[in-house]
Amino acid sequence: MILSGLITAAYMLVFKQRATYGRYGKDAILNWLAVPARLAWFIQEAPSLLIPLGVLLFDPVVKTNYVNLSITLMFAGHYFHRTMIYPFLIKGGKPTPFHLMFLGFVFCIWNGYIQGFYHTLYADYPSGYMTRFTSILGILLFFIGMFINCHSDHILRNLRKPGETGYKIPKGGMFEYVSGANFLGEIIEWFGYALYAQTWPAVAFAVFTISNIGPRALHHHQWYLQKFDDYPKNRRALIPFLL
Repeated sequence: MILSGLITAAYMLVFKQRATYGRYGKDAILNWLAVPARLAWFIQEAPSLLIPLGVLLFDPVVKTNYVNLSITLMFAGHYFHRTMIYPFLIKGGKPTPFHLMFLGFVFCIWNGYIQGFYHTLYADYPSGYMTRFTSILGILLFFIGMFINCHSDHILRNLRKPGETGYKIPKGGMFEYVSGANFLGEIIEWFGYALYAQTWPAVAFAVFTISNIGPRALHHHQWYLQKFDDYPKNRRALIPFLL
């Protein structure tokens, strides 16, 4: 997963290749074969919700281990939002090319299996682990990142008034500092998750997330600068004041 993430990042940055969904969907090879945005998000994200919950339901041992349980519920909680809430809040989202939805679905099976099974059945934590500084910091970062991510999505969904079309400059929240505020939130979220879990599967997912949506934030920033002459010049792409 780490290797695939780094290869993806290199491909997107070196060759300036955009992930062809959303505003870049028209550039997809099979853009004529697309799935409605709500259905695509629901289908592709569902495995990362259902697999960890399935492990919790059918394995009674993990229910007594609060660290393993909390890590799994953090992961499943994110994907509960992504599967059961986020898709149904989308307002007129652009269809997702079928092949990208399928790749997302396969990844969520892979990642849901790795995170769900490892953190419920195999990860071993000592007593007092949840009260360590790194554990508390990791949990705080996870929920701060989730809030930034959800709040940024809310801002993006409500940019246009009823009947309006076209793109607008997002304002408010972390968008005052970066173009990819929603991406920044998700990166913080999974960095906190990895800091709390301190396992290779969690680290791998954090690296993959940064590698996948970090370049997308850079592409969005460049797109905004090209499209809007009045785009805030002090706004960065992903990291406030730096990048």
